[in-house]
Amino acid sequence: MTIDHNDPRLTAYALGELDATEARAFETELGDDEALRAEVEAIRSAAALLEEGFASASPEELSAGQREAIAAGKPTERRAKVLAFPHKLALFAGSGVLAAAAVGLLAFVSMRSAGDAEPAFGAARGAEYPASPLALAEPAAPELEELGYVARNQAAAAEGQPSADMPARPGPARTPVAGILQTPSDMGADRESYALVAEQRFVRAEDDPLSTFSIDVDTASYALIRRFLEQGQRPPSGAVRLEEMINYFGYDYPEPRGEHPFSVTTEVASAPWRPDHRLVRVGLRGRSLAMEDRRASNMVFLLDVSGSMNDADKLPLLVRGLSMLVEQLDADDRIAIVVYAGASGLVLPPTRGDRTQTILGALERLSAGGSTNGGEGIRLAYSIAADNFIPGGVNRVILATDGDFNVGLTDHDALVRLAEEKARSGVFLTVLGFGRGNYQDALLEQLADRGNGNYAYIDSIAEARRVLVEQGTGTLVTIAKDVKIQVQFDPRLVESFRLVGYDNRVLAHQDFDDDRRDAGEIGAGHTVTALYEVVPRRGAGPGQLAVVRLRYKQPEGQVSQLLAVPVVDSGRGYTDASGDLRFAAAVASFGMLLRGSEHAGDTSYPQVVQLARAGLGADPDGRRAELLRLVQRAQQLGL
Repeated sequence: MTIDHNDPRLTAYALGELDATEARAFETELGDDEALRAEVEAIRSAAALLEEGFASASPEELSAGQREAIAAGKPTERRAKVLAFPHKLALFAGSGVLAAAAVGLLAFVSMRSAGDAEPAFGAARGAEYPASPLALAEPAAPELEELGYVARNQAAAAEGQPSADMPARPGPARTPVAGILQTPSDMGADRESYALVAEQRFVRAEDDPLSTFSIDVDTASYALIRRFLEQGQRPPSGAVRLEEMINYFGYDYPEPRGEHPFSVTTEVASAPWRPDHRLVRVGLRGRSLAMEDRRASNMVFLLDVSGSMNDADKLPLLVRGLSMLVEQLDADDRIAIVVYAGASGLVLPPTRGDRTQTILGALERLSAGGSTNGGEGIRLAYSIAADNFIPGGVNRVILATDGDFNVGLTDHDALVRLAEEKARSGVFLTVLGFGRGNYQDALLEQLADRGNGNYAYIDSIAEARRVLVEQGTGTLVTIAKDVKIQVQFDPRLVESFRLVGYDNRVLAHQDFDDDRRDAGEIGAGHTVTALYEVVPRRGAGPGQLAVVRLRYKQPEGQVSQLLAVPVVDSGRGYTDASGDLRFAAAVASFGMLLRGSEHAGDTSYPQVVQLARAGLGADPDGRRAELLRLVQRAQQLGL
């Protein structure tokens, strides 16, 4: 049976209004229909966004003028325009949940309609490509943002409550509505864009004992948070991704032995923010590989040289960072450089890696100017990488940009689909983000995710060295792809559980065994950590809480391999846990505070500092100590 897009069960299912039997039947009907599942997520996102707005309204935030406007029922000129949407009366009458559903549907339909046209993809280098309409056109996004605010204010006025116009402390991030969306209160600066993602909630183990997600080795979130705090600002909630914060740091997991390219470690202790809950850590470590032992590389540097890259923390920092990487290469490697601004071009044809001065000279001659035709540059870079493909080698495009694509192929969904298509050919994508003011985090994260690569934000030369030199092999060399984790909890010992972070990496349970489903990659020497908060069943003691199953493919493989590891709880408190678990818990606690998470429990900044200090360990690079400084900075700012 095919579900119609107007089927009222879509809204009922999205908002949890179906009973368990109906919901399971409807889930089966949905199947793998990505468009319908995106519509469901759109409804949920809009509902969550408005519920947050209702909860955040504060009497102190209402001015006399605002009170008069609400009493008179006179929206501003811009709001009057937004309220002219069809169904506006139904939108604001009735319950907040129904209003949220209507907003979600309107937002989703608007965005989907804007992105209906898809560009034609050419295969040959230098081919002409028609420009694609902008899926999330610049004028449209503010209207959708405003719509959410209007809905909150109308609902507040109907209940005699103050306006929600003034931003309150940001709550949990929300799932993107068919792409990139954020409210004004979450804006970082100027035109910066961060996806709104819903935080994971507790799931009753009796209802569903499984948790399935794709691993993530990106680290951009932590560097972005550092930048905002050093500027004296609260990070946008969409920039606070707990798994990227946790995985920014290395952990002492054992080197893998045997047939599998990574080791698996589990540990359980009490959760510091809720001592009556248990905290489960699942850790992976990829097989280490020295830079000189890696396979031959075919790399194409795809560099944004548009006018927006003219700041000191953009193109100049980019050139210095890539110069450090170039100095690690040898005669087996090939480097090409593609640049893009108003037009795209090849400034360095594929060149042997030991011709260091030639490559550095090409980098140093770059200058910024013009608009940003990023889509055309991506096509050219992938074409060159394909022409020089090394079977069994490292074939990768390294995109360095602030993400401000504003001409040519600007349809974000089309760019993501292109990266996904090329990843299937064996050319992976690394994304390096730079700068501030118009930074497009949401797009860059999606490109790296679908391009079978990793995503880092470079805010300093020290961060460039960490990503491109210290972790150079992990950044460039994939040792396992499409890595999925499925944890099965024992309902006899577990009342409920919650995955901490990985909010936009959750998979349907059936995707775990489906080798067609894309997932995350692990690079050489990378560590990956996932945390679960578990509510134990009353009276349950120590025992095997769960089984962790992992599926992965070899870098050039198409069929996954499976391994399983038990999770045993011996009843330890967090003061008896390993230093690594305590430090990871401190990072998670910090992230929950920055997001205003409803799951933060008894967490406070002083407690985070105490936890982090207990888990500092040797800290040879001083990065764990830096976390202490950032926590104290957030406390000083009153965030």
